[in-house]
Amino acid sequence: MIIQLADPLFADRLIASVAGLLAEADAPGAAVALLLDGEPVVEAGVGFRDLARPVPLPADARFYLYSVTKTLIAGALLQHVARGTIALDRPIQDYLPDLSLPAPVTVRQALNHTAALPDYGGLPEYHTAVRDHPERPWSTGRVLQVAAKPDPKPPDWRYSNVGYLILKLLLEKVAGRPLREALRAQLFAPLALANSFVAESLADAGTLTPGYSDYFAPDGELQDVSGRYHPGWVAHGVAISTAPEVSRLIHALLAGDLLPPELRAAMAEPVVLPFDHPIFRQPAYGLGVMIDAGSPYGPLLGHAGGGPGYATAALCWPNAAGHAIVAVALANRDANDLGLRIAHHLGTAVVEALEG
Repeated sequence: MIIQLADPLFADRLIASVAGLLAEADAPGAAVALLLDGEPVVEAGVGFRDLARPVPLPADARFYLYSVTKTLIAGALLQHVARGTIALDRPIQDYLPDLSLPAPVTVRQALNHTAALPDYGGLPEYHTAVRDHPERPWSTGRVLQVAAKPDPKPPDWRYSNVGYLILKLLLEKVAGRPLREALRAQLFAPLALANSFVAESLADAGTLTPGYSDYFAPDGELQDVSGRYHPGWVAHGVAISTAPEVSRLIHALLAGDLLPPELRAAMAEPVVLPFDHPIFRQPAYGLGVMIDAGSPYGPLLGHAGGGPGYATAALCWPNAAGHAIVAVALANRDANDLGLRIAHHLGTAVVEALEG
């Protein structure tokens, strides 16, 4: 069966279907990767590197991962839980005593967004600041001011980038090093991922494939924003990587041995969300992972990411038809859910081939 899935005709059909999804979104290209039980089935660049479309997109093109980085932060923190350095149900304030929050927040609550922490994504002043000064991100202190404001009626669940900034600060505290070095030492180096790192500057962004957005264009024209948008605007930090390397990392975290089984199980404990999702049948959230608790192929874990220039996703079915399947899609246009739609399509195609 593995030989059948690795057959070039199977890969060609998948790549053709991805090209169709890119055409629907008017996106230049996407890098994709599929793993079956940790072994590559497909690693390919589909479409083109830029809007001019003369150069094919290479399979190892580099992209901002955006919120897929949350899964990496969660995985690195859970390694510290395994060592006994931190505990999931202790307040973060025990480790960061100078942190100003309206109420105690446990590590678990921040990881699964049940701390009801506010976010900056809906603030008009945030988007005004990004558009006016894309090269000059808010400081950590400025972002934390958002979290310090009390909410008279906090919801039971609220997605919060600010919460993951706090988790980044916690990781840096317990690791004794900046996020860039912590993820390199704990995740990237052990897996020999030479093209994965946390971006800290516009110089780091120079390694990116062009990424297209109309976010900065009042006339709606698509522009390459890779050299304009400072990675510091992603308050919790943002990794740069390639589709093949992300697939190996996600397999190691969610289906491999980077975490002990009991913490992989904790990561996958679902908090069912009070809304519908266009792709997930029963949307839920775990510790740093989006979850489809209603997937017909067994639990689906992973994360999508989106921001100026890029739409990304890394998904894992740990036990679908008796196999661990990982699907990654990194697109160089910020079309809504494009990376997630492509990755979900690829993963389900493999499951259906296995079951057929």
